[in-house]
Amino acid sequence: MAVTLEDVRAFAVTLPRTTEALVYGRVKFRIGSIVYVAFSHDETVMGFGFPKEFREALIDSEPHKFMWPRTSDLRYNWVEVRLSELDEDEMREYVLDAWAMCVPKSATARRSNRRCG
Repeated sequence: MAVTLEDVRAFAVTLPRTTEALVYGRVKFRIGSIVYVAFSHDETVMGFGFPKEFREALIDSEPHKFMWPRTSDLRYNWVEVRLSELDEDEMREYVLDAWAMCVPKSATARRSNRRCG
């Protein structure tokens, strides 16, 4: 079953310091002013923070699933995925990793300690 915006929202709001914003009709999850997940207007594509140095390999590995961001976003650590191709476990992994790129290391350590304890 495909992942939806509601699935992502249910997970993202559990991550410390996360806020949800509606920007020009698009749902975005962010830490302060830094966006780590954003949705297309039709909610079929999710963009998320991802290291630029691994982006090409990810897209090449599953081009039916992953896409390059628009040209103006290539300078950012960003990639896009078709929600119809994503399962919930993958979504959680990508969202968590994108969130971890945006928060202080102390926040990721606290989250890790809660999961382990």
